[in-house]
Amino acid sequence: MIKSLLRALLNIIFYPFKLIFRLIIGFLKRLKFSIALKISASYLAIYVIIIMIVAAATSVGYLAYEFDKFSSEVIINDAEEIAETFPNFSTNIGNRVKSFEIYDDNLNEVYPLNSGKRYADSIIVVIEKLIYDREYIYSTNFYNDNVEYYLNISYDAQEMINNSVRISIMVMISGAIGLLIFLPIVSGISYKMIGPIKKMTDTTKTITVNNINTRLDIKGAQDELKELSQTFNEMMDRIEAGYKTQQQFVSDASHELRTPIAVIKGYVNMLDRWGKNDRAVLEESITAIKNETDNMQDLIEKLLFIARSDKGTLLYTKEDFRICSVLNEIEKETKMIDTKHELYFKFYEDASLYADKKRIKQVLRILVDNAIKFTPPGGYIMVSGFIQDDYYVIKVEDTGIGIEKKDLEKIFERLYRAEQSRSKEIGGHGLGLSIAKIIVLGHKGKIKVKSSVGKGSEFSIMLPYI
Repeated sequence: MIKSLLRALLNIIFYPFKLIFRLIIGFLKRLKFSIALKISASYLAIYVIIIMIVAAATSVGYLAYEFDKFSSEVIINDAEEIAETFPNFSTNIGNRVKSFEIYDDNLNEVYPLNSGKRYADSIIVVIEKLIYDREYIYSTNFYNDNVEYYLNISYDAQEMINNSVRISIMVMISGAIGLLIFLPIVSGISYKMIGPIKKMTDTTKTITVNNINTRLDIKGAQDELKELSQTFNEMMDRIEAGYKTQQQFVSDASHELRTPIAVIKGYVNMLDRWGKNDRAVLEESITAIKNETDNMQDLIEKLLFIARSDKGTLLYTKEDFRICSVLNEIEKETKMIDTKHELYFKFYEDASLYADKKRIKQVLRILVDNAIKFTPPGGYIMVSGFIQDDYYVIKVEDTGIGIEKKDLEKIFERLYRAEQSRSKEIGGHGLGLSIAKIIVLGHKGKIKVKSSVGKGSEFSIMLPYI
């Protein structure tokens, strides 16, 4: 009975506090104050609510303790005395009991008659009486001559309620004193917590294209703020890398397009001066302009290919095919266009690949063309194919001019050309190997190179087969 009463009282008392807490949090979210102020206000609101809950719990706990003590010391004895002396009651009962009522098994009033009171065994009724009438009602039953009766005993609870209110007030006064100490501490901690965020905000506001390498200082940050700073710095690393790639692309394109545009402009000026009357100048200019426009078109297509790769929009049209069908095409085409070198083609094994046939052939064409370009007439060029572990390996070997060791790590960079390859006779834009690497990696393959200056080079591509 006492435990049920206590549980019901706690639920009723704490419900307003829960509602107030939700309203305060919702109100703070709508206010456009600083985060530090909101945190401080939230902590203070929680503190106040806790003090109120402690005060209420202390008060209710005191009442529960007093009622339990009163029940064991007084109420049970009174109930037994009433039951034993029924219907001739002891005169001593009236000194302690405010009133009592007895009901039969049909809950009809037996004593006193016509009082108009109902049997109260509901906790809600008990709480209502306690709040409004300052009475505590105890309900029980007893037997007399084998007949069951129900008993309500009412006691004056005014003094106990007054004591509980005094205790609650004392707790809240103590809480108010604690609030004066708690307020500056919470405020200081809040602003200290938000300090790194303020610094992060000020730093991010200064970041522009001109200082894109600026990063957040993570030395003073801790826990989640440190993780946030690291995540932001990693994001800026990616943005900076992408920006530099874009800058490099624009710079490279501008550099490579400058020469053919200058050549075309020169021949246009020549045509304007002498081409109208001099047929030789006219034919020379048209041929040169045609070659340079073809060169520009080739360059632009290669740059667009690399740009799509950087952007992640490069698509491969993959299909099943036998790799030797592509190798045989390369052999046939190479023998048709090159008669100045000793060409050898040896395909030891065949295999099925699931790949973009056109792009794989493009890679082979780039490697073979480079071998032809950088190998002096009469030199040796060999293309071979074989299976090694999980890959089909294609090697392109030559006895050309070779590549210096310092250049080996850079030859796959776009628009990079070693010193030996910068002559006008050799030509090229330095994009072929970059494109070859993009295609091979796009097929989850590998590309390797070995080279010695004056002895030649060996390029190997390894493609997974099915």
